[in-house]
Amino acid sequence: MPVRLILNVLWFIFGSGFLLALGYGLAALICFALIVTIPFGVAAARLAVYSLAPFGRTVVSRPGAGVGSGLANILWMVLFGWWLALHHLVVGIAQCVTIIGIPFGIANFKLVPVAFWPLGREIVNVD
Repeated sequence: MPVRLILNVLWFIFGSGFLLALGYGLAALICFALIVTIPFGVAAARLAVYSLAPFGRTVVSRPGAGVGSGLANILWMVLFGWWLALHHLVVGIAQCVTIIGIPFGIANFKLVPVAFWPLGREIVNVD
């Protein structure tokens, strides 16, 4: 538990956690303001919260997600998901160049699937 806390604090300060949460939060507010894109706003808000402290948490599929979630994910993937996932992948590789950055790179790799296909998923504690 203390290691997760230390990693989350370091991630927030040095691993771009604050900037990611700020970006995803801003995207969520814009999506909420546009009314029609509220489901995407919920997904962006989920990503903002997850990007604040990714250590000790994981993403799982929600079994009750329906066809609408899948169709919205396709739209998300085409409009936002591919470049968000690519961003997390590139930043993760760059962070893995140094030994100290490897945990942060792995955290970015954990964000790739949820950034690519966020609807119909939920974030749960590892415990």
